[in-house]
Amino acid sequence: MWCRRPLAPGDRLLSLDHLIPRLKGGPAWPENELAACRACNRARGHTAPAAWLDDCEARGLAPDRALVEATLLALRDAIAARGGQRRARPYLDGQLRRLDLR
Repeated sequence: MWCRRPLAPGDRLLSLDHLIPRLKGGPAWPENELAACRACNRARGHTAPAAWLDDCEARGLAPDRALVEATLLALRDAIAARGGQRRARPYLDGQLRRLDLR
Protein backbone atom coordinates (compact mmCIF):
# COMPACT_ATOMS: atom_id res chain seq x y z
CA MET A 1 0.00 0.00 0.00
CA TRP A 2 2.48 2.65 1.11
CA CYS A 3 5.75 1.43 -0.42
CA ARG A 4 4.12 -0.88 -3.00
CA ARG A 5 6.23 -3.85 -1.90
CA PRO A 6 4.66 -6.94 -3.47
CA LEU A 7 3.05 -9.05 -0.76
CA ALA A 8 1.24 -12.34 -1.16
CA PRO A 9 -1.33 -13.86 1.21
CA GLY A 10 0.53 -15.55 4.03
CA ASP A 11 3.66 -13.42 3.55
CA ARG A 12 5.29 -12.83 6.94
CA LEU A 13 5.76 -9.14 6.07
CA LEU A 14 2.04 -8.61 5.39
CA SER A 15 0.02 -6.68 7.97
CA LEU A 16 -3.31 -4.87 8.12
CA ASP A 17 -3.09 -1.13 8.52
CA HIS A 18 -6.11 0.75 9.90
CA LEU A 19 -6.42 3.80 7.67
CA ILE A 20 -8.15 5.76 10.43
CA PRO A 21 -6.12 4.64 13.46
CA ARG A 22 -7.97 2.80 16.22
CA LEU A 23 -6.59 5.40 18.63
CA LYS A 24 -8.54 8.07 16.69
CA GLY A 25 -11.76 6.05 16.80
CA GLY A 26 -11.28 4.14 13.55
CA PRO A 27 -13.40 0.98 13.46
CA ALA A 28 -12.09 -2.53 12.89
CA TRP A 29 -14.15 -2.82 9.73
CA PRO A 30 -12.93 -4.07 6.34
CA GLU A 31 -13.60 -0.57 4.94
CA ASN A 32 -10.91 0.79 7.29
CA GLU A 33 -8.22 -1.82 6.65
CA LEU A 34 -5.55 -1.91 3.97
CA ALA A 35 -2.67 -4.28 3.35
CA ALA A 36 0.72 -2.84 4.22
CA CYS A 37 4.16 -4.23 4.88
CA ARG A 38 5.05 -4.43 8.56
CA ALA A 39 7.80 -1.83 8.21
CA CYS A 40 5.46 0.79 6.73
CA ASN A 41 2.68 -0.02 9.20
CA ARG A 42 5.07 0.30 12.15
CA ALA A 43 6.67 3.50 10.80
CA ARG A 44 3.30 5.12 10.19
CA GLY A 45 2.03 4.50 13.70
CA HIS A 46 -0.89 6.85 14.29
CA THR A 47 0.04 9.40 11.60
CA ALA A 48 -2.92 10.73 9.64
CA PRO A 49 -3.40 9.15 6.20
CA ALA A 50 -3.07 12.45 4.30
CA ALA A 51 0.12 13.39 6.16
CA TRP A 52 1.59 9.90 5.67
CA LEU A 53 0.85 10.03 1.93
CA ASP A 54 2.77 13.31 1.71
CA ASP A 55 5.62 11.90 3.80
CA CYS A 56 5.90 8.76 1.66
CA GLU A 57 5.93 10.79 -1.54
CA ALA A 58 8.57 13.14 -0.09
CA ARG A 59 10.77 10.09 0.61
CA GLY A 60 10.48 8.96 -3.01
CA LEU A 61 7.93 6.19 -2.45
CA ALA A 62 4.87 5.81 -4.66
CA PRO A 63 1.94 5.09 -2.33
CA ASP A 64 -1.37 4.18 -3.93
CA ARG A 65 -3.10 7.55 -3.41
CA ALA A 66 -6.19 6.46 -5.35
CA LEU A 67 -6.65 3.44 -3.08
CA VAL A 68 -6.32 5.58 0.05
CA GLU A 69 -8.87 8.04 -1.28
CA ALA A 70 -11.29 5.28 -2.33
CA THR A 71 -10.96 3.58 1.06
CA LEU A 72 -11.64 6.82 2.93
CA LEU A 73 -14.76 7.39 0.82
CA ALA A 74 -15.92 3.79 1.35
CA LEU A 75 -15.41 4.20 5.10
CA ARG A 76 -17.43 7.42 5.06
CA ASP A 77 -20.26 5.62 3.26
CA ALA A 78 -20.08 2.63 5.65
CA ILE A 79 -20.28 4.90 8.69
CA ALA A 80 -23.25 6.72 7.16
CA ALA A 81 -25.01 3.40 6.53
CA ARG A 82 -24.18 1.69 9.84
CA GLY A 83 -24.09 4.70 12.13
CA GLY A 84 -22.00 5.12 15.21
CA GLN A 85 -18.28 5.88 15.10
CA ARG A 86 -18.76 9.23 16.82
CA ARG A 87 -15.01 9.71 17.39
CA ALA A 88 -13.98 8.70 13.87
CA ARG A 89 -16.36 11.00 11.98
CA PRO A 90 -14.62 14.37 12.58
CA TYR A 91 -11.20 12.83 12.00
CA LEU A 92 -12.37 11.23 8.75
CA ASP A 93 -14.00 14.49 7.62
CA GLY A 94 -10.71 16.31 8.23
CA GLN A 95 -8.80 13.80 6.13
CA LEU A 96 -11.34 14.06 3.31
CA ARG A 97 -11.06 17.86 3.38
CA ARG A 98 -7.27 17.70 3.32
CA LEU A 99 -7.37 15.44 0.26
CA ASP A 100 -10.08 17.61 -1.38
CA LEU A 101 -12.60 14.74 -1.39
CA ARG A 102 -15.36 16.34 0.63
